[in-house]
Amino acid sequence: MTTTSFSSPLVRWSTCAIGVAIVALQAGPVVAQAAVAEQAGAFTIADGTLSLESPAGWQRVQPKSGIVETEFSIPSEGNAADGAPLPAGRMTVMGAGGTVEANVERWYGQFSQPDGGSTKDKATTKKLKIAGREVTLVDVSGTFKDSPGGPFAGGKTIERPAYRMLAAIIEGPGGNYFLKFYGPAATVEKHAAGFRGMVEGMVPASK
Repeated sequence: MTTTSFSSPLVRWSTCAIGVAIVALQAGPVVAQAAVAEQAGAFTIADGTLSLESPAGWQRVQPKSGIVETEFSIPSEGNAADGAPLPAGRMTVMGAGGTVEANVERWYGQFSQPDGGSTKDKATTKKLKIAGREVTLVDVSGTFKDSPGGPFAGGKTIERPAYRMLAAIIEGPGGNYFLKFYGPAATVEKHAAGFRGMVEGMVPASK
């Protein structure tokens, strides 16, 4: 389990973005806006060794849980049955223990099916090699047992029907990293290509 510290990717990103903004402001407001926008989507994982670019429109937010290193809010798509706006999608980034197989099985257990069928049978997984790392992609749908504060926060679980999760487990010598994007199925469908493009575009971070 990892926690955010002063040497975390979040702090490094914030310091970098502030520095770029200060330099850009000296060159004028138009340059400043462009520089900040350019930095807004970039983040690193695995102790700063890997770099990813978040899709346009995703908003970086303060993590809701202390075990999450980086978090994004994703604009919702459509309305619920009662006409209320659907909740925003959420993507979390964190390092954690356990095997790839054990974590995928745990994710299956976080979903149930309206027809009582097997979540595992309806989910899909795919293995890729990206930036020299083994990556497992997972796509799972159903009624999601949401724990907004994280699995160790002790909060209540909220059942969310018609949800979907896209996740990536990135293996490495220092441990595995987990990117989980979940939300209403319509929202995830709209941003699925962006999530996959972000993961497949992962590169070694510049030193």
